[in-house]
Amino acid sequence: MASLEKVQAFWDRGSCGEIYGLGKEGQDKYAQVAKARYELEPYLLPFARFEEANGKDVLEIGVGMGSDHQRLAQACPRSLKGIDLTERAIEHTRARFEAFGLRSELAIGNAESLAFADNSFDFVYSWGVIHHSPDTRRAAQEILRVLRPGSIARVMIYHRRCPVGWMLWTRYALLCGKPWLGLDEIYSKYLESPGTKAYDVEEARALFVGASMVETQVVPGMGDLLHGEAGQRHRGPLLTIGKLLWPRWLIKTISKRWAFGQVLLIEVKK
Repeated sequence: MASLEKVQAFWDRGSCGEIYGLGKEGQDKYAQVAKARYELEPYLLPFARFEEANGKDVLEIGVGMGSDHQRLAQACPRSLKGIDLTERAIEHTRARFEAFGLRSELAIGNAESLAFADNSFDFVYSWGVIHHSPDTRRAAQEILRVLRPGSIARVMIYHRRCPVGWMLWTRYALLCGKPWLGLDEIYSKYLESPGTKAYDVEEARALFVGASMVETQVVPGMGDLLHGEAGQRHRGPLLTIGKLLWPRWLIKTISKRWAFGQVLLIEVKK
């Protein structure tokens, strides 16, 4: 298990999606980041349904570059709070909100120990964050703790059975003469920040034990489809060729039939 400090250090070197804003400033920079985000992850907006934040007390865990946090703010919630493990992400989101004239209470925070009272929020949102936490189960339980009874959380974590997992296993296990390495070790060492985890559907449901409802959906992520800057840690001729020849239509077909994809969407009701 990687320490929280190692995870923090990794993301302090660059917030997720920051690469898409290079060469731009102010509103143009953050609009470009958001455009790339929603084009590369077309399943995000239909799942998140940010408009449902209207009139509610809302928390986002892991604001990153602030694209989703901006959508939450524009939904006119009663109150909006956002946390992130890194000062870099908080600075980006503050700069974004200043550029667009929006308001939120932003602070550095740890998903495993939320600085909020029980039953504080009507809506909690977290995209691609708690699978990086050393204690993902604890983070999931913290989400339930701060939710009000009957309220909704929408969370994305990584799904274990997916094309990007097998690509990484082929590269770092099979081709390195270590076929005994399991997917969990591969994700932990080579996917993103140290200790990154992935789950099957039943494991994901178990993270939110105590919830009155847990609904899940698996879809192929941009890493599975070799879109955008997915794989930037692993650049090389094989990746370049793979992006040209990759059978994206086949991946999408398989995913629909057998729940084979990197993105695990979870809707939780307390």
